Amino acid sequence: MSKHEKTSKPSPEPDPSPDSPDFSSRSEVSPAGLSLADHFLIAMPSMLDPVFGGTVVYLCEHNTGGALGVIINKATDMTVENLLSRIDLKLEIAPALPSVRDTVLYGGPVQSDRGFVLHAPERKFTSTMPVTDAVALTTSKDILEAVARGEGPSRVVVSLGCAGWGAGQLEDEITRNGWLTVKADPAILFELPLERRFAAALKLLGIDPLMLSAEAGHA
Repeated sequence: MSKHEKTSKPSPEPDPSPDSPDFSSRSEVSPAGLSLADHFLIAMPSMLDPVFGGTVVYLCEHNTGGALGVIINKATDMTVENLLSRIDLKLEIAPALPSVRDTVLYGGPVQSDRGFVLHAPERKFTSTMPVTDAVALTTSKDILEAVARGEGPSRVVVSLGCAGWGAGQLEDEITRNGWLTVKADPAILFELPLERRFAAALKLLGIDPLMLSAEAGHA
């Protein structure tokens, strides 16, 4: 976790370390006995970290080794078409198609030069991790090659970077009022404009964003 000067009550700050947690040999659920994979993390007002303040994170994996997720409401200055060009992939479909015009998201500070693609699990790629029957995470280039050919999944969210937590760190941040948690809705992830995702995630909990305060407890 990065260290910042604090003059009042410490606020939760997710870990921006450059190394992604290794989950390859870990399958147990979290220490609390509850996996939050396929949940949204919604940043509370007490989350003062400049990277994570005001964000919604889709959690792809959560177990005794830590957690991995992708911020779903923070844009970069690139479209998918721009990204394909930068990695020397020739666009073989009309550039007006929505999947190509979509904005590439800032997924988090871990491996921020690497692509993390959330998508409908209609097919597997070289490095694909199924999350649910509706969502998978792929980090290999072949999914972008498929998008460039017009053969990508029907639902795709392309991000650069991800968010990672070490063992017990996310649980600590939740306990310290850093995040609200709620079961994810794929419609919010794949269909809503970025600027509406935070409010929509809160509404899954029956919370009006205007009523949210830094003193509210986690769900």
